[in-house]
Amino acid sequence: MSAEVERRVLVGRIVGVSGTAGAVKLESWTDPRMQIFRYQPWILKSAGAEREIRGCRGREQGKGMVATLPGVDDRDQAAVLIGSEVWVLRSSLPKPKDGEYYWTDLEGLDVVTVEGVSFGRVSHLFATGANDVLVARDGERERMIPFVLEQYIKQVDLDSRRIVVDWDPDF
Repeated sequence: MSAEVERRVLVGRIVGVSGTAGAVKLESWTDPRMQIFRYQPWILKSAGAEREIRGCRGREQGKGMVATLPGVDDRDQAAVLIGSEVWVLRSSLPKPKDGEYYWTDLEGLDVVTVEGVSFGRVSHLFATGANDVLVARDGERERMIPFVLEQYIKQVDLDSRRIVVDWDPDF
């Protein structure tokens, strides 16, 4: 398999236990949050260890979510999982709509201005209240560019692994 197929996406985290039968409280970063159960297998990562599980099920409960995981049958087994991150293979996610992108697909892409000035590569993105922000890193220099299509992000070419931005190189 290619590296792209094996790319992983962080979609949630186990934040607690629920009851005595091994159910866990789950934080989901999918939209809508119940979509997390459609993307399987899950790769649970914690403290340097990881394991793959299939057949996770869940429900909304109040403001949170509760999940049952195969092989986790009591509260003690569930407690060990608190803090575990829930990752899925990128290939298990649906294709994004036109003009929408998974952050993981943008990481590592070259960033250049409309004038051809290189800003290095996308190191990561993060969300703010107003919009997402793309962070381009070129050695020690880091530029934060609002991820606003058409205004600042002029072109995203996944095939060429390049993003063209309208951003002042001195900013």
